[in-house]
Amino acid sequence: MLNPTTLDYLGIPGWIVLWVAAAAAIFLFVKRVAHLAGILKRARPEKRWDQIPRRLALFVSDVLFQRRLFQERAFGAAHFLIFWCFVFYATGFLWNLIKGLIPALPIPYADGVPWMALPMEILTVLALAGILFSAIRRYIFTPSGLEKTRDATIVLSLISTLLVTFALGEGFKVAAEGHFAWYTPLGNVLGRTLVGMGTTPARAETGFLWMWWAHMMTVLGFLAYLPYSKHAHLLASPFGVFLADLRAGKMPNASEGASKLEDFTWRQLFSALACAECGRCERVCPAYASGFSLSPKTLVHKVKEMVLSPSAAQSPAGSAVAKTEVEAQTKPFVGEAVTPEEIWACTTCMACMERCPVFNEHIPLIVEMRRYLVSQGEMDAAVQETLMNLTRYGNSFGKSARARAKWTEGLGFKVKDARKEPVEYLWFVGDYASFDPRVQEITRTAARVFNEVGLDFGILYDAEQNTGNDARRIGEEGLFDVLKEKNLQAIGKAQFKKVFTTDPHTYQALKHEYAGGDENGGGLNGTPVLHYTEVLDELMERGALSVKEKTSARITYHDPCYLGRYNQVYDAPRRVLRRLGAEVVEMPRNRGNAYCCGAGGGRIWMEDAPGVHERPAESRVKEAAGLPGVDTLVVACPKDLVMFQDAIKTAGLEGNLVVRDMIELVGEAVGLTQRSESYERAEEQKQ
Repeated sequence: MLNPTTLDYLGIPGWIVLWVAAAAAIFLFVKRVAHLAGILKRARPEKRWDQIPRRLALFVSDVLFQRRLFQERAFGAAHFLIFWCFVFYATGFLWNLIKGLIPALPIPYADGVPWMALPMEILTVLALAGILFSAIRRYIFTPSGLEKTRDATIVLSLISTLLVTFALGEGFKVAAEGHFAWYTPLGNVLGRTLVGMGTTPARAETGFLWMWWAHMMTVLGFLAYLPYSKHAHLLASPFGVFLADLRAGKMPNASEGASKLEDFTWRQLFSALACAECGRCERVCPAYASGFSLSPKTLVHKVKEMVLSPSAAQSPAGSAVAKTEVEAQTKPFVGEAVTPEEIWACTTCMACMERCPVFNEHIPLIVEMRRYLVSQGEMDAAVQETLMNLTRYGNSFGKSARARAKWTEGLGFKVKDARKEPVEYLWFVGDYASFDPRVQEITRTAARVFNEVGLDFGILYDAEQNTGNDARRIGEEGLFDVLKEKNLQAIGKAQFKKVFTTDPHTYQALKHEYAGGDENGGGLNGTPVLHYTEVLDELMERGALSVKEKTSARITYHDPCYLGRYNQVYDAPRRVLRRLGAEVVEMPRNRGNAYCCGAGGGRIWMEDAPGVHERPAESRVKEAAGLPGVDTLVVACPKDLVMFQDAIKTAGLEGNLVVRDMIELVGEAVGLTQRSESYERAEEQKQ
């Protein structure tokens, strides 16, 4: 068969034509990549080159095997095929490019080697089917948030051109040679078809040359075009996965907040370049679904516009005049491009980050901007009051520290003070479990259950303060540090072996964000930090907690964001419920896809913005109430209890659905029906 680059074209050897085209494409590619790298270099530094083995494992699972995309099975399979076709095509193209640039090399072209040709032909057919499926999905059955952009059309067209020119080239080659090889099944079919249509060997050779050059020039054009297009994510996304945050929910390093490009870290800006604008984050965002102004996809797109803006291309380094001109041309990012309403709408539930196939980090972006707004005093009045309460009293309710352990009254036994006598378990109770009247009886029930089964536990009494989880996500990093330091001092005076809490938000802070916090749960210098459902599961496993009266209730369970997505605790609560005899019916959105109650990130302290059509908690209780035969929604978070009880009233579901904490079911199962006198008085007053 002819070697396309050994022929002359208008008197110019083909290899020279290929050298010129390749040099031009590579020059444009490198120039653009260097330009973007220069912009990222202006951002704040951030370490992302640690734990290389874990990063490589993540690269394998989510780049090579597309794990997250397979959450959408049909599209995930289509994308998987297109991706691997691209890998083989890229390998084959590089191989053919080298051979074409240096025709004298004693090697065949890639499509002449069986172990390359056969996979490429098979993948070509599968990828064409995937492209057709993707086009139908994008242009006919378009999911919410997936846009019909010109760039998307160009990319799909270029990929289709690559596939078609390769396939036709194989067919023309078979028709010209008259040789049907076992490793070119697609070429054999097309070749026979072309011969049957009357194509002569000479015409087939000409067709092969046209297809070969069309294929090579399309690839080189694609290479030059990609970094200049909105689909630069095809280049950036594999690096985005490799450079992902390896600790779920990790907060950005302490800063004064971000209001312009240089205030963000390079990784936060890189998220914008890696974004595929597929809309997956938007489709699972509770704020967006409820009608708030926040769209995580749009937010990242605005960051991309900032990175790619003309002003970003001008380095502020140099003369003071040049720097002033650049600053004058740059519009404020926070306040104009991104509004405070967008920034404050986030519940930090992490659904967006969990679904993002390129591991973009939306929450750190939002927290950086919240820090800036807090530094400027631009926040909801209720949030401002709450932060003052945390500063003055160490709790969000503005109550005296002496009232923190008031819930222990009427228990019939004394809860140990872990500062004064050693205990096996330190119970870090949390604000809502300690102060909110709607939750206090739940806390007392938990104490009775733990006492009944002989659990050796104690609390810090008035020395405990709010762990600062929500304060930190609001953007008050300094206040978080103060609360953390006070809590660590109090904890340091106690003697214990393990820590547990009934509050997932407290759990996240103690486990990951306090002294020695790590991804394995050694949040307090190696001390295990547990959620109470994990403690119950352990007690049941070793027979320390026996069920006296099993329930036959048909219930559903809500996965708290900070217990589920943040910490992957899904099985322990379900095991406890099943051991109680309950039939657990899953809501459509469960485990990693569970829908947020809307309380996180300080949202529980904020007023809803105008235009909100259905709060997240209302949507969630309707989802639970829609399950056949289910009349109980079980929770394992004090804030969930509060949010869902309110939502049942506003959604008109009273009498159809009740919200109960898991510990209530456990209490009944072990024979504890006693309630405190204060609870009974409160119930009488309601009636």
